[in-house]
Amino acid sequence: MPNRILLRGGHILTMDPLLGDLPSGDVLIEDDKIAAIAPSIDADVDAEVVDASGRIVIPGFVDTHRHTWEAAIRGVAPNATLDDYFVDILDTFAPVYTPDDVYASNLAGALECLNAGITTLVDWSHINNTPDHPDAGIRGLQESGIRAQYAYGSANTSLADYWFESKIVIPKDDVRRIRDAYFSSSDGLLTMGLATRGPGFCTDDVVRAEWAMARDLGIPITVHVAMGRLAGRFGMIKQLDGLGLLGADTTYIHCCYFSEEEWELVARSGGTVSIAPQVEVQMGHGWPPVAKSIEYGLRPSLSIDVVTTVPGDMFTQIRSAFGTDRARRNAIYWEKNEPAEGHLTARQMLEIATLNGAHVAGLEDRTGSLTVGKQADIVLIDARAINIAPVHDAVTAVTLCADVSNVEAVLVAGEFRKRDGKLVADVSRARQLVENSRDRLLGAVADKKAVPA
Repeated sequence: MPNRILLRGGHILTMDPLLGDLPSGDVLIEDDKIAAIAPSIDADVDAEVVDASGRIVIPGFVDTHRHTWEAAIRGVAPNATLDDYFVDILDTFAPVYTPDDVYASNLAGALECLNAGITTLVDWSHINNTPDHPDAGIRGLQESGIRAQYAYGSANTSLADYWFESKIVIPKDDVRRIRDAYFSSSDGLLTMGLATRGPGFCTDDVVRAEWAMARDLGIPITVHVAMGRLAGRFGMIKQLDGLGLLGADTTYIHCCYFSEEEWELVARSGGTVSIAPQVEVQMGHGWPPVAKSIEYGLRPSLSIDVVTTVPGDMFTQIRSAFGTDRARRNAIYWEKNEPAEGHLTARQMLEIATLNGAHVAGLEDRTGSLTVGKQADIVLIDARAINIAPVHDAVTAVTLCADVSNVEAVLVAGEFRKRDGKLVADVSRARQLVENSRDRLLGAVADKKAVPA
């Protein structure tokens, strides 16, 4: 007999254009999949019935780019610019990270995601200082129960070696080892990608080698491009085009300084886009190009990036993107003394944070919307809370009113990972592990600074 759960009487925002919204409806889950969605499902169905009345039922959020390994150093760089980040994080903390620190951070960071209603994560793991580091990161993701793409990145033992015209290629033998050990099947909760540094940070030979590696191993590529006053000048998309490497298998992160030609090149190649709005405006990457990417027919997604400097929830990203893009458009029309047009909408933002995210992560066939046959990655938002009630529009309630405290329940592949407002996990252990890592890392950095140059 299949395991069945019936979510009864919720306000369902399916994000499926064929199903639309159900102001009051039921969702039937069988094992890991959505079996039925309807205004009412037979009351006699053999299932565990969960009262969803007074709740808004949505697909899980999808975070398409997070350096999860940085959970142990959360908040250490609140005032950092992008330039500061490279020195304060990648050249200071990253070199002293052990596999245990990566494990603790990935476990705690993934649980943080689940607590906030993020059911799918692209873990951009540029912390593979030894062969044990990727194993530790993957173990943390596995134990959390999150759906994730583990994006294998470079080591980070020296800023000069890995980010200044680097000649060091991510080791293909170890990428292959990780793929064969953990990702021999594409049906599990975890899938794999390659997190490459790309042109501007690496020599052309390294760029060619890493793109060829990913394509030979059959895994997607994710790369930071066109962010900040330095990287923005690299013309990274034009460089990739000149190398013949643009493709539909690549996600471009930030994209703040694209030329019109580069937008066209990405759109024509079928590439995808991940935008981290709060980081971009706060740290100086550039203006988040959400509306701009839509103009070119792309389906942008949202991501958190670094919890060293910004919050780790999707509500923050939605509001940052929404407010920033509308402010920029308002300013343009104010200068013309005309009413503003073409604003992003609250519903667009919810679609970007769910369905678009699944598209960018290469998982739209299994998550991102509440659709019969897809995986049961579902979030229940408590709409009875004082910061949400009374609800006039459920989409607005989620995108502009709710916060992490309103995430009452989270299911991934039909299993509760959060229920009745509490994670179904040993949170105390995860917190102790990541606090221990914090203390060890601070000590290691202090010791390193104490050594004479």
